[in-house]
Formats: sequence, C-alpha cells, structure tokens
Amino acid sequence: MIYNLLRILLYVVISVVSIFNKKIRTFVDKRLFQDYDLRRGKYFWVHCASVGEVNLSESLVRKLLAKGHERVLVTMMTETGMATARAKYEKDDRVHLLYFPLDDLSAIRKILKNISLQSLIIVETEIWPNLIREAAKRSKVCMVNGRISDKSFGSYKRFDFYLKGLFKRIELFLMQTEEDSRRIIELGAPEERVENIGNLKFDIELEDFSPSDIEDIKRELKLENRRVIVAGSTRDDEEEYVLEAYEELKSDYFLFLVPRHIERTEDICTRLLDGNYRYQRWSEMAAEGRMEIGEDTQIVVVDAIGVLRKLYAISHVAYVGGTLVNVGGHSLLEPLYYRKPPIFGGYLQNVKEISREVIKRKIGYKIDGSMGFVDAVRSLERDDVKTKDIDDFFEENRRSTEKAYERIIDII
Repeated sequence: MIYNLLRILLYVVISVVSIFNKKIRTFVDKRLFQDYDLRRGKYFWVHCASVGEVNLSESLVRKLLAKGHERVLVTMMTETGMATARAKYEKDDRVHLLYFPLDDLSAIRKILKNISLQSLIIVETEIWPNLIREAAKRSKVCMVNGRISDKSFGSYKRFDFYLKGLFKRIELFLMQTEEDSRRIIELGAPEERVENIGNLKFDIELEDFSPSDIEDIKRELKLENRRVIVAGSTRDDEEEYVLEAYEELKSDYFLFLVPRHIERTEDICTRLLDGNYRYQRWSEMAAEGRMEIGEDTQIVVVDAIGVLRKLYAISHVAYVGGTLVNVGGHSLLEPLYYRKPPIFGGYLQNVKEISREVIKRKIGYKIDGSMGFVDAVRSLERDDVKTKDIDDFFEENRRSTEKAYERIIDII
C-alpha cells in the first residue's frame, strides 16, 4: 500500500530529525512506544484529536458506560487532550486512555489484538487510513459529530479519489449540519450512510457552580470586589488584541489570560507582560498553596489545564479565542453554559453554525478588533443578559448524544 510505504520514508526522516530535536523524539516515543497491553474485554474505541473532542465526546462515553457496555478506549493526539481525559476518567477503571499511535499499522494491530472491538467511533473528522481499515475488519466504524470546514474541504477534495474507497469502510456518518453532510457525500461517503443529527457540544456536561460556589471561588482568589474579564483559549498573536483592548478597560477590570497551549506562557509573559503589567502565574500560585491574587495584580496568566470553565463561571466578560486570528474559533457554548454572552472575532470556520445562531439570537457579540472588544464590553455593562434566550438555544439543540448512541447501537 502506497500510504504505508510513504510512512516508512517518513519514519526515516523523523528518526534523523529526532536525533537533534528532543521535543520531536519525546512526542513520537510517547505515541509509538507506550504500553498497549489493555485489559481483555469488549471495547468501544473513541478516537479524539485533542481537548475539544475529548470534552464533547464525554457525554457519549458516559452514555455507553451507563448502558452497561463493558469498556471504552479513548485515544487522543495531544498532551492537553491526554491531561483533560485523565482528569475526567482517572477514577473509572472501565475507561482506558492511550495516545493515538500516529496511525502506525503495527501499533493499531497490537491494540486490536488485545481487545474485542464493538465499534470504532471517530469524533469529528479524524481520517486515519490504517485505523479505519483495521477497525473495519473487526467491527463497525462510525464518524460522530462529523464536520468538514471550508479549509479541510478544499484539502480533502484533492484526495477524493482515495477517500471514496476509504469511506466505504465507514458504516455511519453522523454529521453536525446539512452542509457537513453535503460535503462528506461530495468527498465520497455513501449518501445512504450519512445523517445530520446536530452537534454533540450542546450535550456537554459541564461542572455547575451555585451562587455560593461562585462567591467562594471569588473569595479564595480575593476577587470579591473586582470585575473580571476572561480571555479563554487565546492563540498566538491574539493576546495582543486582548491587551490592546485591556488598556482601555484596566481601570475597571481584572484580566485572566488563558492561552490554548500553556507552553506559550513563557513567551506571553516575557514578550507582552514583563515591564508592562503587574501579573501572576496560576501555576506559581498553586505551587505556593495560596490561590490569592494580589490587590495590585492586573492579570493572571492561567498556565494550567481544567481551569477555564470555572473562570467563565465567575466572569463578567468572556472572550473566546481563536477568533481574532485565523484559527477558526473555540467553544462559544462554554461561556454560554454559564450564561455569559461570548465576545468573539470574525474567524469562525470551526463554529460557523453556532456563531450564526448566537448572532441571530443576540446572545453574543461579534467584533472586528480591539476597539470592537471595548465596545462589546461597554454594551454588556448596559444590557441585561438574555438568560431565557440562552436557555432556549440549548434546549432546542439538545439530544444529539442520545441520537448518536441510538444509531451506533442500531448498526452493531
């Protein structure tokens, strides 16, 4: 197979590069040389790319376990995805976690040899030929919460001759929208296997915080009397927009900067904050065992996993990153879950349908730069939060997880 011959050449290149690059060597070693000796039993294999997919698949994983299915294997590509999965499932011995082994044929066969596979569930659009082919020999393969972005569609179209054969091995394509359904069919998915069931993100079970919980969090952080902006999941070159806006707002607000990739923290601090702002790092506060924010501190950089939702809950203003730079946007639903109308930029490829509804219902603010950010904050100060409209938005879009579960069980 040409694909695996090309992979051999790629391994040679990676082996050479790894000699000189410890980061790449560590990344590859963690994924190809992990322990594949899973406990015997019947498994659903849920494959995710990173944090977002781990989060949105949780409701489906919980549903599978609640319905009495023995075990679930969850794989993911990234470190942050693994950290998030461990936090969710570390106390449940029915859920097993592995890094995805980079579509290595030998590794995938080792995994499948050790388990009785009930179904492979691919979350969103993780198209890995060896994974799909090998799993399809043993069980049904399903794509859940499928999405084809504008950018991905153009890329995939160049290989539709190849994808058509691969997609024949996938039994069910459960897509987010009609447009996603149309695109996956155009790429070669059999039309009779494609369904639009909505977005699993609406069924994400987030941690709830009561009014007293929120007051306790604020008290612990010494933020009882301060108004809070949370800039969540910010990406490279995006913090500059946020900080430019913050210059106009800093007399009235405290700012949490929550980069999507915490390894960027050092760069953010040295390049943007040192000498310009009084700031603290979340990790240093945690290490000292004192989660107290100083009275004169203006910014906390959150270099920890699993904190963002709690901060959205206590915020007065919530900005969603990946939208003022060409990334495509992160979850608008998380701040909305806590009844905080999100502020977001114009790069919305990943959240196209949700952002349209948010704008249409006037439960969020689309901006075009730092001054738009300031204007949105001032609007939030004047306007009441439309909690009923937010409630209706969630209620009208729920039950995708239930639909996905029912369809998967139907085909196996």
